Amino acid sequence: MTMSEIERALCALRLSGIRATLETRILQAQANQEPFLDTFSLILQDELDRRRSRLMDRRYQQSGLDERLTLADLDWRFNPKLPRAACFELHTLKFITEGQNGLIIGKPGTGKSHVAKAIAYQATLQGLNVRYLEADSAFAKYALGNDAEQRKQLRTLLDADLLVLDDLFLARRISDAASEMLQSLVHQRYKLRRSIVVTSNRVVQDWGKYLHDNTMATTILDRLMHRAHLLEFEGKSYRLKEAASRLTGLTAQETIKTDSTKND
Repeated sequence: MTMSEIERALCALRLSGIRATLETRILQAQANQEPFLDTFSLILQDELDRRRSRLMDRRYQQSGLDERLTLADLDWRFNPKLPRAACFELHTLKFITEGQNGLIIGKPGTGKSHVAKAIAYQATLQGLNVRYLEADSAFAKYALGNDAEQRKQLRTLLDADLLVLDDLFLARRISDAASEMLQSLVHQRYKLRRSIVVTSNRVVQDWGKYLHDNTMATTILDRLMHRAHLLEFEGKSYRLKEAASRLTGLTAQETIKTDSTKND
């Protein structure tokens, strides 16, 4: 076979990883006089690497995440009282294999969403099926759907290895349909031993008020917290810190412009 015929064959077999690096591997083998098996192993590894990379990209795209965050990106020194060890323990993803949950409660801006997204992103890198939702907006969208759309959405969320509900009760109250969806999700995933990570600014004692139903809140919390890591976030707001930094930067720029104008 000629090189062009080989490339067509690789394309037909959908071996894009081999096709992308074949010429380089041939030149490398010729230059180093490598044994055939060594060269063949490298070619196969190129294909495996390409497929693994495409799988991770696909998992990320399906997850609903809007950024690839890690725990290393968080400024732990700014809020030294954060439960750092517990965050890194969740990041190992051991809780998923054990069918446990993560409940992250605390003040706005203290890094809850960052930690949840970092855990979710790590799970996609490990090849897990992840679904990340901004809880209130996702529930509102669900409530507007017809029966078929609601069943399809619920099935997708039940099938995920990890479900992340971020900023639950941000809007204080959710609709009856959304409340029922939340209860169904928690109940069914509990039976399937599939993990949920929830972040919220609202203390769990007030959940009955936001659900309009204390009994439903008790039922949800009973299942969420039975096998759960409860993390409480205290401290200052990262968002306010970033806003203050931007304001300081703008003030400094204005000062420079003023001084420049005076000198002119």
